[in-house]
Amino acid sequence: MNRIFSGMQPTRQLHLGNYLGALRNWVELQNSYECIFCVVDLHALTIDQDPEVLRNNIREVTAAYIAAGIDPDKNILFNQSYVSAHAELGWILSCHTPLGWLNRMTQFKEKAGKQKDMANLGLYAYPTLMAADILLYKATHVPVGEDQKQHLELARDIAGAFNRRYETDFFPQPEPQILGEATRVMSLRDGKKKMSKSDESEYSRINMTDDADTIAQKIRKAKTDPEPLPETVTELETRPEADNLVTIYSALSSQTREQTLAQFAGAQFSGFKAALVDLSVAKLAPMTTRMKELLSDKGEIDRLLRQGGERAAAIAEKNLNDVKDIIGLLRP
Repeated sequence: MNRIFSGMQPTRQLHLGNYLGALRNWVELQNSYECIFCVVDLHALTIDQDPEVLRNNIREVTAAYIAAGIDPDKNILFNQSYVSAHAELGWILSCHTPLGWLNRMTQFKEKAGKQKDMANLGLYAYPTLMAADILLYKATHVPVGEDQKQHLELARDIAGAFNRRYETDFFPQPEPQILGEATRVMSLRDGKKKMSKSDESEYSRINMTDDADTIAQKIRKAKTDPEPLPETVTELETRPEADNLVTIYSALSSQTREQTLAQFAGAQFSGFKAALVDLSVAKLAPMTTRMKELLSDKGEIDRLLRQGGERAAAIAEKNLNDVKDIIGLLRP
């Protein structure tokens, strides 16, 4: 069976965009692939973290995975720092990665901005650690959003360069998987901006910890325009806020935007938002309840992460030892 590797950072709260763009697809993938789902806490260190907040966020992301439908017994679910082989392979691969390849990474340029000289090395070297995360388990497929696709292409380049250097076919070429209608869910306050954990406005996103009343309030306050809903997707795409709400409704109801417009064309936003509130609460509120149940027992979450970490380490250590043998490191 092909193997999936994917993960999310425990930075701030997960939101509707994370669920529709990734988590929901992961739940489907676990029926067809051997899946390894990771809370990538080492990547979170590229920005300053409060230790206690970070610990809580790791548990919260784990709870979100499980509440969304990830089965920790069927799949491997763990936090990245539990398996030290991630960092060790990350160093080995960084010694096989030309600076020119890293200099092409647009995400570093965007995040560092004009303060590039003050950015930490971790932010710059982030893509080599991501490559290590994937290649450590010889993953064949990686579900990614558009913002991470360039990093996956780099992982493929690193795998190919390593194989050529040592005349081996040890690392596979992981394939990207970009799935689902709502791979890009936009801000509820600005339809041209991606829904983000870091947006200052709580009303820009629906968090996975929001209760039914909060979900309803945020949708009612979501930015729209004065025109009724159009009949065609072509018309819809010229109206970013309308397009975003229709996209969310379509994703939650597992239908296309064309089907949603056939249902609501000509409707005013007051009526459409009411339907979207009912649908969102029905789909998301049970996950919120399940997350709260899981987070009430931190010891159980820690046990599940430890259990998953031990399973991950068994695969990782074998593959890392094989890498050491290939490159000539002595293992007495």
